[in-house]
Amino acid sequence: MKNIPPPLALTMGDASGIGPEIVAKALAKGGERVVVFGSYVVMQDIVRRLGLNVEVRCINAVAAAQFQPRAIEVIETTRIIEPPPLGQISSISGQAAFDAVVAAIAAAKRADVSGIVTAPINKEAMASAGVRYPGHTEILADYGGAKRVAMMLANDDIRTVLVTIHTSLSKAIQQGDFDAQLSAIRLAHEGGKALGFPTPRVAVAGLNPHAGEGGLFGDEEIRIIRPAIDAARAEGIDATGPHPGDTVFMQARQGRFDVVVAQYHDQGLIPVKYLGLEKGVNITLGLPFIRTSPDHGTAFDIAGQGIADHASLETALAYAKRLVAAQFKTN
Repeated sequence: MKNIPPPLALTMGDASGIGPEIVAKALAKGGERVVVFGSYVVMQDIVRRLGLNVEVRCINAVAAAQFQPRAIEVIETTRIIEPPPLGQISSISGQAAFDAVVAAIAAAKRADVSGIVTAPINKEAMASAGVRYPGHTEILADYGGAKRVAMMLANDDIRTVLVTIHTSLSKAIQQGDFDAQLSAIRLAHEGGKALGFPTPRVAVAGLNPHAGEGGLFGDEEIRIIRPAIDAARAEGIDATGPHPGDTVFMQARQGRFDVVVAQYHDQGLIPVKYLGLEKGVNITLGLPFIRTSPDHGTAFDIAGQGIADHASLETALAYAKRLVAAQFKTN
């Protein structure tokens, strides 16, 4: 079909969590140009549990997808005989979740799909299967061949990019060196442009209280963060700061900034998640393909109960389509 990008890949997530449920709910109407990467048996089981009038079709290639109404098309990336137990750590679910992501990455690198949307995975489940990755971002970077990636969390009010991701706070301070700062600022600039801001206003949060208060509460802002901001500005990036972390997100929500660079995981995620998990989406920047995901976990406590909210996954799909449309138009 002329001028239509390839479909999206949607990975099933951890089969013992709410991933399959929110995938089934998001795709129940059918007609979406989305192919599920995961387990046919698991998807068939969750459709039955939910009582959905939906056909689950197993296909062997993205090109075989028909995108018919009331149909979910699955490429089986792991052979599962029986659905694993719900609501608990399972090595079968961990391995299947990992396999689905790796297969989707391969499809994206072949340009069979225009981007990847990932349902939640569980790090303990993957570890129990012998998979030693702390999260999606690291898998995507490694198998996607990206030298440097960053996590952008976005909703209608705030967009934030993290300098460091899944690491302890003490290690985050060590890892937030000049190169990491400058890379995050550059990726924030590119991510803002991809979301439709021609010249994104990038605010860089400080690490210490009051952004160090001129060195009284720490000198990382003076030694590392401000020089990185200056270097980014010399490249033509509209970067400012370092701004105090306790006010910069409020200012971004008021419209003063388009993207905020946060120094560590919780500094950036708390403001976004506070505004509502159903509104937040995770976008991985720096990959050779588009990737988004909902901003929540596997929720084992409600798995299989039919009450999981798929709004955040729908938001992730909408963001992926937006990014694909912009990229396709540019190319």
